[in-house]
Amino acid sequence: MHDIVVLGGGPGGYASALYAHNFGLDVALVVNERPGGTCLHRGCIPAKQWLQVAEVYSTVRHASDFGVVTSAPDLDWQAALERKGKTVEGLVRGLEGLLKKRSVTIVNGHGRLDGPNAVVVSADEGEQRVEGRHVIFATGSHARSIPGYEVDGERIVTSDHALDWPSRPGRVAIIGAGVIGCEFASMLADFGSEVHVFEVMDQVLPGTDPTIARQLERQLNRRGVRFHLGTSVEPPKIGASTVVVPFGGESVEVDVVLVAVGRGPNTEGVGLETTKAELDRGYVVVDRSTMQTADPSLYAVGDVVAGTPQLAHVGFAEGIAAVTHIATGRPAPVDYRAIPRITYTHPEVAEVGFNEQQAAEMGMEVETYTHGFAGVGRAIIIGQNQGTVKIVVEKDGPIVGASVVGPQAGEMIHELMYAVGWEALPAEAAAFIHGHPTLSEAVGETLLTAAGRSLH
Repeated sequence: MHDIVVLGGGPGGYASALYAHNFGLDVALVVNERPGGTCLHRGCIPAKQWLQVAEVYSTVRHASDFGVVTSAPDLDWQAALERKGKTVEGLVRGLEGLLKKRSVTIVNGHGRLDGPNAVVVSADEGEQRVEGRHVIFATGSHARSIPGYEVDGERIVTSDHALDWPSRPGRVAIIGAGVIGCEFASMLADFGSEVHVFEVMDQVLPGTDPTIARQLERQLNRRGVRFHLGTSVEPPKIGASTVVVPFGGESVEVDVVLVAVGRGPNTEGVGLETTKAELDRGYVVVDRSTMQTADPSLYAVGDVVAGTPQLAHVGFAEGIAAVTHIATGRPAPVDYRAIPRITYTHPEVAEVGFNEQQAAEMGMEVETYTHGFAGVGRAIIIGQNQGTVKIVVEKDGPIVGASVVGPQAGEMIHELMYAVGWEALPAEAAAFIHGHPTLSEAVGETLLTAAGRSLH
């Protein structure tokens, strides 16, 4: 019997398996494919590789702005597709090697729970039962669709298919202006595709600070993305080579529709009914201080967990929390207040803690402070000086949240993550000096303003 059996090889699952090595625990990892899960195979990594291709392509197209004269770039889609594959393969091999080095037993096949202490694994060669004193449930998530838009992988697709498009689509309708929808819109706009984005809510990136979301919308709009906000789509008319998407008495004709309306938990057909685990709208309910389900020996982490963000780094953190409790008996809860949330558009958007709207809904009395990138030297140098840093401060109290839209926002948000996590007062955070010229000076200027002594 193993100390831990992990069901699922995505970020939450493989992080659990790797972290258990620190405590000398014997671990079996049940995976239905090579380790890495959606993030590594069909999500975070390949998507960001494509976004990097788009950034390089856009940079070369505008090289003359910096005095570099070159011919118009030619996008070799197949070469970019091959690079994406090499990036994924290299990281998968690295992960497999690390799991082997940490003495994790890999069990390949489709796993399903058989009570809280066992997983039955089905493979071509038959079934086997893998038992553990503890089981960590980490089966991940799948792309959702909407009625009328049945996914066929050709005309109606999800991000799973879009990452492997054999050629650049000329006209795309994206349903959903969340993180995935906006990232694909940004990428495709840079590649020169005609892009329509439909969102039932009245802003892009629903839940993000509205002022930050509007700035992203404006910048994408300038690059040709056509947003249809507060709009519901009607069932499509699928032709031999086109799709007509009706909406509000109008319609658009495109080559392909990308459905990006979020992800659902993989909790059906995996044996949860053989345990005492409780579900909330398909997600597993856990004690967030330990990640335990209603069955004390069964833990859940990652995208299947009820009420926590579906982010790879959240899966990492929850896996660490679960293993720590198994090994020590002591809770090591995730500080969800200080989880960075990043959208890798051009420009990037990043948030941490509570934005102004969320703080108000919680009854907090807050003050907000902003500083734009317009006058930041480094931002002007790189030709990306549109955007804003915004921090949220509890009145006479600490920094409780921050939002950034602008170049490298995903890197800068981590400084503000510490401020939120450590409940820093504005004056405390403002006392530290930022290098010049850097993009992070925009953070420093915002903190100085919040401390009551602005500089520029």
